[in-house]
Amino acid sequence: MSFRYLQSLFNPQSIAVIGASARPRRIGSVVMRNLLAGGFGGAIMPVNPKRDAVAGVLTYPNVAALPRTPDLAIICTPPSAIPGILDQLGERGTRAAMVMASQLGTTLGTDGRPLDVTILEIARRHGIRILGGSTLGVMVPQAGLNATFSQVGGLSGNIGFVSQSDAVGTMVLDWAQPRKIGFSHFVSLGEALDIGFGEVLDFLGSDPGTRAILMYIESIRERRSFMAAARAAARNKPVVAIKAGRAQRIAPGTGDPLFLDSPGLIGSDDVADAVLRRAGILRVDHLNELFGAVETVVRSRPIHGDRLIVVSNGGGAGIMAEDSLHLGGYALPDLYPNTLTRLRRLLPPDWNGRNPIAIRVDAPPKRYEDVLKILCEEQDGDAILVIHTPNALTPSMEIAESVIKTIRSVGGNLLTCWIGDETSAGERKLFADSGIATFDTPENATRAFLHMVNHRHTREVLMQAPPSTSENFRPDVEGARTVVRKAIAEGRTHLTEPEAKHILAAYEIPVVQTHLAATPQDVSAIATELGTPVSVTVMSRDIRRKWEVGGVALDLETPEAAESAAQAMLVRVAASRPDVRISGFAVQAMETRTHTRQLIVGVVTDPLFGPMIVFGEGGRGLEVYRNLAIGLPPLNLPLAHDLINRCRAAGLLDAYHNHPAANRDGVAQMLTRISQLVVDIPEIEELDINPMFVDAQGILAVDAHIQLSMAPPNPQRLSIRPYPENLAEPAKLRDGREIVLRPIRPEDEATHYEFLSRVTPEDILFRFFHYVGTLPRSEMARLTQIDYDREMAFIASGRDSSGRPETLGVVRAVADPDNHTAEFSILVRSDMKGHGIGSTLLKKVIRYARERGLQVLAGEVMAENEPMLKLLRVFGFKIKASEEPGILAVLLTLQEQPVKT
Repeated sequence: MSFRYLQSLFNPQSIAVIGASARPRRIGSVVMRNLLAGGFGGAIMPVNPKRDAVAGVLTYPNVAALPRTPDLAIICTPPSAIPGILDQLGERGTRAAMVMASQLGTTLGTDGRPLDVTILEIARRHGIRILGGSTLGVMVPQAGLNATFSQVGGLSGNIGFVSQSDAVGTMVLDWAQPRKIGFSHFVSLGEALDIGFGEVLDFLGSDPGTRAILMYIESIRERRSFMAAARAAARNKPVVAIKAGRAQRIAPGTGDPLFLDSPGLIGSDDVADAVLRRAGILRVDHLNELFGAVETVVRSRPIHGDRLIVVSNGGGAGIMAEDSLHLGGYALPDLYPNTLTRLRRLLPPDWNGRNPIAIRVDAPPKRYEDVLKILCEEQDGDAILVIHTPNALTPSMEIAESVIKTIRSVGGNLLTCWIGDETSAGERKLFADSGIATFDTPENATRAFLHMVNHRHTREVLMQAPPSTSENFRPDVEGARTVVRKAIAEGRTHLTEPEAKHILAAYEIPVVQTHLAATPQDVSAIATELGTPVSVTVMSRDIRRKWEVGGVALDLETPEAAESAAQAMLVRVAASRPDVRISGFAVQAMETRTHTRQLIVGVVTDPLFGPMIVFGEGGRGLEVYRNLAIGLPPLNLPLAHDLINRCRAAGLLDAYHNHPAANRDGVAQMLTRISQLVVDIPEIEELDINPMFVDAQGILAVDAHIQLSMAPPNPQRLSIRPYPENLAEPAKLRDGREIVLRPIRPEDEATHYEFLSRVTPEDILFRFFHYVGTLPRSEMARLTQIDYDREMAFIASGRDSSGRPETLGVVRAVADPDNHTAEFSILVRSDMKGHGIGSTLLKKVIRYARERGLQVLAGEVMAENEPMLKLLRVFGFKIKASEEPGILAVLLTLQEQPVKT
């Protein structure tokens, strides 16, 4: 259903309240009172057949009697009446409705079906967007719209808030009111029968009045729209969320994602954490963190590292900040030598030279000023935290004013902490009014810094666009697929260990060869052939943890010992698990590596978000520490390193005592290959490599298992679309020069800067409608790091006289969430005009848009840009005046009119 109809929900010109009531404590009564008190400027039309007026406003007996079609209908009736009311609204042409009633999924209609099913069918038939049921409603304070039954209103501001819980929504409004926190939009999703997080994120992400988005999430029900919308919104503005349910754990047999050999080690919250991180959303735990984090992120400059410098007039407060940072996984850095030299000239002789910098309890304003100047000039930290404990020896307000004046003159990221309640309220207000983040305790201040660091990490992850294939990696995809096809043809979903290792080897992952033995006597023969020592493992699809039933034996020094171990396994397994079927034994030569770490690498498939890559400490340590990190494929090397660094196993890879550092780059490379395997072989449902040995020389897969799915592969199973290599194609210019038309990628940033530098100011004006100097990196990142689910940018890539790649032109198309209309733009390097680049790119984007199912390609062109208008006329674009003087609107209907060539 149409995204465009959300305008009727958030910007209605007329509202019908169906079930409006004059009785106290009824939803229909509270909604009417809030609408009138909010100052809504449009028509408010209560519907109640039993009353002449509600809250002083004349009522109408039914929907048909309304004098005009309402943009928004608020339905406050009992559940049974809703289907009929929606039918009437649909016939009138209403495009948005809020359903306040709850338990629609458990309430049956007259036909015996759940009401939520009937309501959705009617809504889709008429094209009505539904918010709810069980919604608290919507507020748009700037427009005077309070369409809720909340007892607390919302102030006007620039924060968009979205909640699944009515109770949390009311709590947020009650919490924000005395703190003077305002909202651009307040949205309660309720049961989210139709409108969910995805649609609201799309709206708020593109709303110029919304500076940041806050969310309270209990569950995510629709993956594709959520991921695309969240990633698009997070590219434009900070998105911060509380995801409830951290305590939930997965139990075996529940149908939730399980790890092949270790059920229960991965929970739904682990998946949520990985999803939010990859979507660019900063996750916090508490309500005060939700608003504090967004204020800190919005007010601070982008940071490039995690170095925090603490300046305090009390040693204890500085130590508290250091401890708090330590609990968050970080440490205060040492000061640079030049900084130490300069500070020693300024601070008392007994200063210890450490960070936190203790400047003494009686430090005057000038000392704060001088210390800040030195720290900013030397650039010791990514942020500075100034802590002041008020006392009778120093003028607290003067110090605050001095700090503000100094940071304005020298720049830098500043956090302040004026400790105390009422005694420091005035100073904290001064900082807040000056746009400087301020806190009342060292713990809150350091937590805010951690939010800044985590937000930077999520932004870096968000901006990664992994390739669908690596340029320097050529796996034997067909060899791996042959193994999978053979197993599926035989009706098998579990591959044998040799088959699993054959697939890993096809993806250039070193493996320990496994030999299958049917009997203990065969085990002896294989051990003789391999040479000892060997390991023996019982083979059975019915046993997940073979060591728990005595099914694993290591370091067997003779063939006779190997045979005896296999025979003993048969006896032990028969005694403890008489129901299982044993298919034989796996025999491997023992690997004798020194300084080896054991890791686990795997793939699980979440029912909603699809394949997930799992990484952590392997072997028996997996059961003890239960510390795993999850990443969403596809991965590139930066994302693989991020996955490693988020797990406790990262520390195992470092050098310690006499152990040299393990090959971390090799581990990251291996993770990208596992990711590629997931992309290439959609039948893989679960994969388990445990243990994976890693040392200074590299990696080695010791044990491997793969489970397949018999269901037809889902082409949209990945939550993140990889770089669409298949859309690249060769082309020739009019002079015969060969170029490549391909989607843009992050690595094109340098050549894109060069490309824009060779575009004339006039052509820049025609493209951007205003003169643009050098683009900051953040803007260039948005041009080169795109979400291929929503946006496409094709570049014409060639080679210069030295053979280096160069960008000759680019065309962009950004689709709306309905996949109905895409806005396009095109730019050709000024010295390359006349070579056919523009027409070649335009053909490419039109063909792409048609294949994607888009209906309209739309854009805007300056009236004096006659060459572009001429080109668009050739391709059949309709040209008409727009609302903005000097700008023409151009449209091409894609599904009716063929491209002219």
